[in-house]
Amino acid sequence: MAALKTGGQNARKKVQVSMVIRDEVERRHRAGVNSLQYDPVLHRLYSAGRDSIIRIWNCKNMKDPCIQSMEHHTDWVNDIVLCCGGKNVISASSDTTVKVWNAHKGFCMSTLRTHRDYVKALAYAKDREQVASAGLDRAIFLWDVNTLTALTASNNTVTTSSLTGNKDSIYSMAMNPPGTILVSGSTEKVLRVWDPRSNTKLMKLKGHADNIKALVLSRDGSQCLSASSDGTIKLWSMGQQWCIQTIRVHTEGVWALLATDTFSHVISGGRDKRVIMTELRNPDHYTVICEEKAPILKMAMTPDQSSIWVATSESTINNWTISQKDWQCGDYSVDSVTGGVANMTPRNTEPAQRILGGPAIRHCHVLNDRRHVLTKDTEDNVALYDVLKACKVEDLGPVDFDQEVKKRNKMVYVPNWFNVDLKTGMLTIHLGQDENDCFSAWVSGKEAGLVDDNGVDEKVNYGNLLLQALLEKWWKPGGISDLEGSGNNGEDANSIREGKKYFSVPGHTPVIFSEVGGRTLYRLLVRDAAGETERVLLNETVPSWVVDIVVDKNLPKFIRIPFFLLPHSSTGVKSLKKDRLIANDFIQVRKVAEHVYDKVLGAGSDSGSVAGGGNTVSGGSPAGERTNNDSNADNSSLAEEKVELLCNDQVLDPSMDLRTVKHFIWKSSVDLTLHYRPIK
Repeated sequence: MAALKTGGQNARKKVQVSMVIRDEVERRHRAGVNSLQYDPVLHRLYSAGRDSIIRIWNCKNMKDPCIQSMEHHTDWVNDIVLCCGGKNVISASSDTTVKVWNAHKGFCMSTLRTHRDYVKALAYAKDREQVASAGLDRAIFLWDVNTLTALTASNNTVTTSSLTGNKDSIYSMAMNPPGTILVSGSTEKVLRVWDPRSNTKLMKLKGHADNIKALVLSRDGSQCLSASSDGTIKLWSMGQQWCIQTIRVHTEGVWALLATDTFSHVISGGRDKRVIMTELRNPDHYTVICEEKAPILKMAMTPDQSSIWVATSESTINNWTISQKDWQCGDYSVDSVTGGVANMTPRNTEPAQRILGGPAIRHCHVLNDRRHVLTKDTEDNVALYDVLKACKVEDLGPVDFDQEVKKRNKMVYVPNWFNVDLKTGMLTIHLGQDENDCFSAWVSGKEAGLVDDNGVDEKVNYGNLLLQALLEKWWKPGGISDLEGSGNNGEDANSIREGKKYFSVPGHTPVIFSEVGGRTLYRLLVRDAAGETERVLLNETVPSWVVDIVVDKNLPKFIRIPFFLLPHSSTGVKSLKKDRLIANDFIQVRKVAEHVYDKVLGAGSDSGSVAGGGNTVSGGSPAGERTNNDSNADNSSLAEEKVELLCNDQVLDPSMDLRTVKHFIWKSSVDLTLHYRPIK
């Protein structure tokens, strides 16, 4: 096992471990769709999801259109381009990477890690097979596609040229097919124009009043269309370096643009949920093609220009018909009487085809047991998840979420040992944003369901259990024999022979290692961790704080809680000094009662409820607190009959632990104070 001890290489930057709780096959998008690409040869639609997955759809088989999912990104996929005649897909993501995919087989060929922040936009020069990528780090990188597709997983270092000079985050880009001109749009509100052949700045075009969200260039690069959050579309002449026309057909921000090859018409969509076709020579002529149920993020036209695929901030992708009549754009024009475009009836009321999306989780509540999470999705369905088993436990349907939280929350306090993220529309669990917090949740093995009723109850640590399960195939790939030869004197092997002390998680669960608040280092599925390549990468990536617990079996430290113990005023006894004690935070009140009975009242035996100079209440060895199977069991039950403990004048249940008392009854940041009195 010595090979596994290389995990501290990322010690300089804090590394967290995350998992996504999800179905084995995610056939539908779970959140908004940011980008679309249409393959005119195979009639396939590629869609980039906010659920981190790129999907391929067969538009000739709408009964069952799902062909494949392309999974490797760990955050929103913001843009995709189809290149090399449909053989490859290049994707840009908020996980800061650009990825190159084999489009026909659906696997990731290589990952480019040049960007330092979210990658928001791509541009493609078809004739030159060149791709540009840009995002929130303000840099534009130019990539030769033929070089990218020749990269392998083991050899993916690539030199690239870059364009610098942007002053703000870039949200949109366009290149013309010959690759003679590149335009970028940003929160700077200006269009910056470049020659990608020489990496030189050509011009800066001012006129928009807000972020520029979409750009389209004419084939010869002489004209450019820009769409902005300011609600306008502008047509620019590159030769004159001037805005020729401002189109105001939308009532809110414009986020998506398409133009015909001849630049005769522009099709636009955005925050007002409408897809509008406008004749560029006469912008008073326009048609509302359709109205979506959510803001429009991207559009893709079929090659015959008879329909348009529309992606929105919801997960369903719709196909809307465009008739010959629409292309004439002559039926509707601005009418001051009706109030213009806002009151126009859309041409289509129902989409011609629909690729159904799935619901996204939008709300969640971690229950007090810090093991179960209650969720509510965009269809108002409520579900219960078990974090330790990385799965959904129960579908509760459209019940009252708040009532369900109240019903399921018990008066028990367990420290918060993980963070939840709903950005992808699925439940993502983060461990290790704070290493101390990750290992703070010690609970009874019996309550966790890991010890049977007849066995000795030991304390188990939730963070430890989950990490063991997620990395099981890595830290014990060869089973018992591998561990016996690892120099650990067979201790690990014995623990496995005794039975697994943690739950299994589904093999399809993605595990992600990333810098806290930063870039992804590695993503893999639980079941793949035993693979040769995966093991090498894990040995380099797993942080030392995980290796320490999972491989070296150094159990996390118990969380200690200080408290004062005083006689209750009803006893008439005045204590000259306040006894300050320290105990593990999961110690039950009955243990404190036993300490009072034995040591304070002097009525019990000296069997050892107190350790360490009389100021530490014991709760078992690091193996865990023993319950009534202890030799002290009779003493403990006798103590419960003879002594009661109070906090804020409330009599405490003997089975309640100190952290629950402090959280629910004491409710103060100062040291907990408990009072005792004999039961007459």
